[in-house]
Amino acid sequence: MQVKISEVMKIKKFWNWIKNEEGQRTLYFDGYIAQDSWLDDDITPKKFKAELMESDGDISVWINSPGGDVFAASQIYNMLKEYKGKVTVKIDGLAASAASVIAMAGDEISMSPVAMLMIHNPSTLIWGEETDMVKAKEMLFEVKESIINAYEVKTNLPRNKISEMMDNETWMSSNKAVELGFADTILYGDHNENTQIDNNFIFDKVTVINTLIGKFPKKEKTPMTTGTSFDELSKRLNLIK
Repeated sequence: MQVKISEVMKIKKFWNWIKNEEGQRTLYFDGYIAQDSWLDDDITPKKFKAELMESDGDISVWINSPGGDVFAASQIYNMLKEYKGKVTVKIDGLAASAASVIAMAGDEISMSPVAMLMIHNPSTLIWGEETDMVKAKEMLFEVKESIINAYEVKTNLPRNKISEMMDNETWMSSNKAVELGFADTILYGDHNENTQIDNNFIFDKVTVINTLIGKFPKKEKTPMTTGTSFDELSKRLNLIK
């Protein structure tokens, strides 16, 4: 008798539903999106959709994830956009990479004042011949365009600006995300459209690396104390005539 490994060691889902006493539902994404397998027999888009649609009414979606499978995120984004109830997204820690795409599905997006949102270009591992590399490049271009669609719908920012932000791997504080349209409100504070947003920040990967490099002590050049002086060399050259 053969037993599937998935039957012995159940794959942990990357989502979790909680229902309170009033019947209100909350969806939690905590960790990598499809960190085990979105295509596994136990973890499928069909299963996620069944859990999403098993009840109606408004839902809250809490996100604390560094990202993961962009195709899983795209399917989840579509399912949440198709959901009939109101979808309120709350980012309590990090919504990075593919997780930021899921966040864009919210009818309303809120961020904790200590949360971060990060967007960057999609990546993949590829091997093979030159034609394989070309195909991979074309695929990544199309995937990036699809991701830009989600950001553009939410923010109304120009596509070229979003593309540049993705090229630079851009990190945003909650204030900056609201300013740029990636989020609507900030949790736990008295913020509204007329509130002046201060202390916002945005930075990219290159800035972070350069800042870290700058913190290392510079190695001082040791002056040369040995060797022949310039004057001595000049005297020797003058003798060779």
